[in-house]
Amino acid sequence: MTASGAKTQLRTLPTHGALELPSVHVDTYNCELEDEDGFVGDKASKAAFRNILNRVRKALRTSGEDPLGKKHSKDIPKKKLDVLLAEGEPEAAAVIQSAIEDFARQLASVVKRFLRIKAWRGTDCIVLGGGFRASRVGELAIARAAILLKEEHVNVELAPIHHDPDEAGLIGAAHLLPAWMLDGHDAILAADVGGSNIRAGIVDLNLERQRDLSKARVLDMKLWRHKDDHVERDEAVARLSHMFGSLIKAAKKRDLNLAPVLGIACPGVIEEDGSITRGAQNLPGNWESSRFNLPAAIREALPRIGRHETLVVMHNDAVVQGLSELPHLKDYAHWGVLTIGTGLGNARFSRKATTSKR
Repeated sequence: MTASGAKTQLRTLPTHGALELPSVHVDTYNCELEDEDGFVGDKASKAAFRNILNRVRKALRTSGEDPLGKKHSKDIPKKKLDVLLAEGEPEAAAVIQSAIEDFARQLASVVKRFLRIKAWRGTDCIVLGGGFRASRVGELAIARAAILLKEEHVNVELAPIHHDPDEAGLIGAAHLLPAWMLDGHDAILAADVGGSNIRAGIVDLNLERQRDLSKARVLDMKLWRHKDDHVERDEAVARLSHMFGSLIKAAKKRDLNLAPVLGIACPGVIEEDGSITRGAQNLPGNWESSRFNLPAAIREALPRIGRHETLVVMHNDAVVQGLSELPHLKDYAHWGVLTIGTGLGNARFSRKATTSKR
């Protein structure tokens, strides 16, 4: 079944890429919108912001000195931009602020384009995640885009995702599972496979505090920036399996009762059998091959967690990150997520009229 596939089936067990989840319907995800300039999402990516920043700086260099120095915009860490914005010289802060303004206008335009899609009509709220959101620059761009939309009387709320995006992509995996699979367990293992990094972590469910997973948190996380190592697909899978193995040992030391489930967030359209049909072009090697299946490969490497056979469930990374917001969006019937990273991940959800209490 594809991302915008036909009728969904009611399932009692987690299924890769399912559109019917325990608490929500996934109306659509991984939409690849195009206009005369190419993919619409490319206008609201991390690279888009850096390109805008570079354009502003280039204009300054023609008539004087660039207050941000000689480094290319893509090589300036986001933490450095945050510091310059808050504490730097007025000229440097003004350059960054100019880029924020231009990017916010592009982001607002992209949001409006999504809202014209049939599956996105009637969206009450859109949360913004991804690595760009995890910076003051990103937060300001999101806030400014929200103001621009209000000025144009676009009736949608725009807000940054509650969790740190690095953790949201792990915490959301717990919402892929029905409540009965989590009962009696302290934590699950989850991974977020991205175009630059792979993260894996232990998600403490905290069910004794809140059954709706609103108190779920990441206890331990391992990060590998695979983009710097120029690895192939099989090496990446082996490294991810090793990360999971290390986390299983860490959970044992903490005396945690792990659910025998691995949740994986991955770019692209995730089919029911665990294959990826498109959208994984930024990952190392060919992840869209008909002969490759990530969940099967992980399960083969880690056949058991404790005394039980391992269940691996995989979904699109924007879907998983968006699911982490479920406890915070109880007042909204229809909401979406946009993740600003290497590309622009996207998903739109409808809350079920009746949901089982966790």
